[in-house]
Amino acid sequence: MAKIVDITDKLDFEGNPVIKVRDQEFEVQADAATVLKLMGALSEGEGPKQILDMYDLIFDAKTRKKVDALKLQFNDLKTLIMTAISLVTGADEEVEGE
Repeated sequence: MAKIVDITDKLDFEGNPVIKVRDQEFEVQADAATVLKLMGALSEGEGPKQILDMYDLIFDAKTRKKVDALKLQFNDLKTLIMTAISLVTGADEEVEGE
């Protein structure tokens, strides 16, 4: 019989992280495929097109509607997106929780 290695305990099945802004919570897509696409988009720079592409990747349609309703300025939207990316890539282990 072939060797079986169970890595279940090493995996995180808790779900997607959430970013809170004021009284609203925004779920961040943290699946591996999304994170890899985000990393690819980051390698292309942080221009408006890349920011929009990352926004579409990191937040699902329902969450984007909630974010759009905030009517954020571009720099604030970019801060939200970059915080979400740091959260899912582990680039900033100092992201504050509740």
